Amino acid sequence: MKKLINISLDAMGGDSAPEIVIDGAAQAKVRHPNLKFTFSGDENIISSLINSFSNLQDSNIVHTEEFISANEKPSVALRTGKNSSMAHAINQVKSGFCDAVVSAGNTGALMAMSKLYLRPIEGISRPAIAAYFPTIIGESCMLDLGANIDCDAKNLVQFSFMGQAFASIIMGIKNPTVSLLNIGEEEQKGLDYIKEASLILSTMKDKINYKGFIEGDKIAQGETDVIVADGFTGNVALKTAEGTALLVTTYLKKALSSSFSSKIGYLFSKKSLKNFRLQMDPRKYNGAVFLGLNAIAVKSHGGTDAFGFANAISVAADMVEYEFVSNLKKKMSKVDMDSLK
Repeated sequence: MKKLINISLDAMGGDSAPEIVIDGAAQAKVRHPNLKFTFSGDENIISSLINSFSNLQDSNIVHTEEFISANEKPSVALRTGKNSSMAHAINQVKSGFCDAVVSAGNTGALMAMSKLYLRPIEGISRPAIAAYFPTIIGESCMLDLGANIDCDAKNLVQFSFMGQAFASIIMGIKNPTVSLLNIGEEEQKGLDYIKEASLILSTMKDKINYKGFIEGDKIAQGETDVIVADGFTGNVALKTAEGTALLVTTYLKKALSSSFSSKIGYLFSKKSLKNFRLQMDPRKYNGAVFLGLNAIAVKSHGGTDAFGFANAISVAADMVEYEFVSNLKKKMSKVDMDSLK
């Protein structure tokens, strides 16, 4: 029997909270019966919603009527949000009562609070946001997706080692390959800090399987297991990919309903098209991880539904199951990160 995993949930974070948070928790528990939840938020609302799910009756509730709004500045959230549902959810992990925290709330506030309360791992100057990225041949890991807009070469090197650890520990990839996202594959192309990071990684081939630069059009081809970028570039790449997926599915839907013959063709290919839709569904890949912290914090997309939120919970559960933080520390201890600060 698997050990009990207690997940702390920010019940009031997200566009459709708390409904999708609680519904998502119930769905996640069907997949992972060994989960137990602690919801932080308005107890009256949470209790009434929990009553609809028989598998959530053992949940805990930390009551607060305060929450962080979607447009709150991280600095303001840190000063005024100490009694918010997000802060309480993170502190459940800090205290050791819970094993991981998941929130669909304000990304900047969640990163700022997680960094303050959970603290970065020794030797890591900046945590990064990492997530699964679908490719033609499977999945890759991409980071940073928005936590650090301005980065230097040493930040990118640290992200590379953290991404390598994530791909190895969680994705089960033996000796994962790592590439830096750039405007070209040639050594002379790109901004100075990207080229500097590449030079550093090239001298550490005994510690990291560095492949060099990768261009944006090669990400989805699965040519590398880990794609590393600064938070600005990574976030733009992620949002562009999400928009492209929506564009493709929208065009396909229009094409299949444009004429009588195309509708007939749809009937014959319905099963294949269903599989296509599932592969393109961004909810399947929901759940971005804050790598580099002393505990597990997962960010769900704010606009997701219950199915997507359940996937974010599954990401957190897998990280606990594989003892990601302790294994990451072991891997990072073999690299002199202090010299890269």
